[in-house]
Amino acid sequence: MDKLKMQSQDVIGANIQKIAALFPNCVTERLGKDGKPELAIDFEKLQAELSNDIITEGEERYQFTWPDKRAAVRLANTPTTMTLRPCREESVDFDKTQNLYIEGDNLDVLKVLRETYLGKVKMIYIDPPYNTGNDFVYNDDFALSKGEFEGTSGLFDGDGNQTIDPMQRNTESNGRFHTDWLNMIYPRLKVARDLLTDDGVIFISIDDNEVGNLKKIIDEVFGITNRIGTILWKKKTNGNNMGYIPPVHDYILAYAKNASNVHDLGYPISQDHFNKNYSNPDNDPRGPWTTMDLSANHVGPYFAITNPNTGEIFYPSEGRYWVFNETEVIKRIADGRIIFGKTGNSRPVQRVFAKDRIEGRLRAESWWDKHGLNEDATTEIRELFGVGKLFTHPKPSSLLCHLLNISTFKEDLILDFFSGSATTAHAVMKLNAEDGGNRKFIMVQLPELTDEKSEAYKAGYKNICEIGKERIRRAGKKIKEESGLSAQNLDTGFRVLKLDSSNMEEVYYTPQEFSQKSLFNENVKPDRTSEDLVFQVMLDLGIELSAKIETKQMAGKTVHFVDDNYLIACFDREVNETTITEIAKLYPVYFVMRDASAANDNVIDNFEQIFKHYSPETSCRII
Repeated sequence: MDKLKMQSQDVIGANIQKIAALFPNCVTERLGKDGKPELAIDFEKLQAELSNDIITEGEERYQFTWPDKRAAVRLANTPTTMTLRPCREESVDFDKTQNLYIEGDNLDVLKVLRETYLGKVKMIYIDPPYNTGNDFVYNDDFALSKGEFEGTSGLFDGDGNQTIDPMQRNTESNGRFHTDWLNMIYPRLKVARDLLTDDGVIFISIDDNEVGNLKKIIDEVFGITNRIGTILWKKKTNGNNMGYIPPVHDYILAYAKNASNVHDLGYPISQDHFNKNYSNPDNDPRGPWTTMDLSANHVGPYFAITNPNTGEIFYPSEGRYWVFNETEVIKRIADGRIIFGKTGNSRPVQRVFAKDRIEGRLRAESWWDKHGLNEDATTEIRELFGVGKLFTHPKPSSLLCHLLNISTFKEDLILDFFSGSATTAHAVMKLNAEDGGNRKFIMVQLPELTDEKSEAYKAGYKNICEIGKERIRRAGKKIKEESGLSAQNLDTGFRVLKLDSSNMEEVYYTPQEFSQKSLFNENVKPDRTSEDLVFQVMLDLGIELSAKIETKQMAGKTVHFVDDNYLIACFDREVNETTITEIAKLYPVYFVMRDASAANDNVIDNFEQIFKHYSPETSCRII
């Protein structure tokens, strides 16, 4: 039986294997830190394979860098042994819901999710903490309260006297004003990219302070060719005289995993749109139609098109190209799908029929001034909680509904790893109620403590996660009430999972560092349940965390069934051949048990033979 690794993917090791497949001569061996041989890349040979002109260290080149950037890159690739532990008591409809709410540092959470959700997320939206120049504090290991931060930041002496003026916190003169923020956001974006589908998109809200740097970072992580636009969202009606030119907007940067695969970004076309924009003045038997430009601004065919009515010759406008090749143009002119204006004497245009656009989408433009304001978000929270200032600068659910509407379909998965007040989850449920969709969400939020003087703290919410979870509960209930019978099957539940250290003791990962005697000690931490183990095994085997889980008794032992018989796991003590045989007869794809579960040595000896006899295709693993 194979042993589960019980940790996230080793990205560096995987990259070495990819290079080895392409350039085997560039892979060598060296002694690692533990004194054992390990694979390594000979970069001199690799450089020789890739280019005759190698850029040497110190040579001028175009690049975007900052202090600790290399460390940020390494941080994204470093595996983690952290796991996610279920919390049924804080969940809603735990056994049926497809939605997840995850508490914990989002970098570790993203690493934990990377293998299981690789290429499965259609849309990511994040509203990361803005680098305002005063309060930006984000630790990659845990949340600091205001008091803890002030105690370790050097802002106060041992007697509690303030040593630095509060207006100097993280200002431009800090020297790390941008650096700390960049080191926070870079590895998170790098890991998040792996989760997107090939046609997936990411939207990031940001203000003026870091929009320039953020755009450079995403250009590097996603590639500049995958930049699909920048939305200017009008967030308030006036700037309250802030700055020389008071800001009334935020930016939403939009990038694709692979822009060449994004063919359907835009609003679904409604019947009202057809009624307003399509007509049939010439009684074409193909039905109502409208005209569209025959050229585009991306590289394509460039040739002369002659108007058969006048003999006039036309080329695309400067910087543009025809959308069809010459053969297709001739065919479409003959078919009446390319016309020369309604009079027959103008430039060539496409004639597009309504019947061919039913499944099409309308492109969204970059200026969004009718998509909700910050004050609408405050009103929304007040209506749900009775208190308006539970959260600073929330986004309105209408804004997120628009983003979801232009980028997702009814069965897609949406991720927000700076979920804050859980506006994204609210919007997903709201849009599903409107169009009958079954979109699923994964919300990730650091359990950042609320200030003791804040309205949130006074209302009983000690951290941001408590606000987010309660918002989903209340919003889901309200949406169902307002939608009536049509939304009774709407999924407004969520499984709460909390990031924690591995369920396994350290001996599990580094047995070579322990004595022979300690190797036989318990390798599962004493405070962990069998359901905790099930979720870590699911992550290790790439099973989605929303999968159906059932628990049954078999031969007196507790047995967990994940996604029916896809995974069967038993972590009880004293498991004998009877239990193993009953499980094998169910033909699971995977069976997992603890190394220490076997009742005696005979069970270990007979284990594989039982499965070979009853279910030879089952992959058996141990922890």
